[in-house]
Amino acid sequence: MTLSIAGIAVAPKIMAPMEKQNEAEVTIEAGITNDARGRKRLRQISVLFQDDWEDACQAIGKTLDWSDRRANLLISGGRSPQQTGGVIRIGEVELLIVEETAPCEVMDATSHGLRQALMPDWRGGVCCQVKHGGNIKIGDKVTIE
Repeated sequence: MTLSIAGIAVAPKIMAPMEKQNEAEVTIEAGITNDARGRKRLRQISVLFQDDWEDACQAIGKTLDWSDRRANLLISGGRSPQQTGGVIRIGEVELLIVEETAPCEVMDATSHGLRQALMPDWRGGVCCQVKHGGNIKIGDKVTIE
């Protein structure tokens, strides 16, 4: 299984539209630079896995853009590890998985039934704390330990 970054997005303000980008700086202090949620100590970066997202979209019978999930990173080539304590590595960047990303009511505002479709098997992704920063870009190889 080869994992890689398929998407990067930030919200410059809480609840602002997600802005996709091709590369990003990741820091311990701010998560992904210019993302409003990056300063939250344990929920700095949210990671969504493409296979899980596609399952959720199939469950509601719609094709939605991954950024509608409001995650920072989209990882292709696999599924959520469904456990805390693991480390997602992207080059020199290390992200500690601290919790499942719980789908909220914003998902149902995006599309009816999406919140429920994201609940099984950690389909909503994981929240991570930055343990080591660096630069990332679309296409970078990802490993999970």
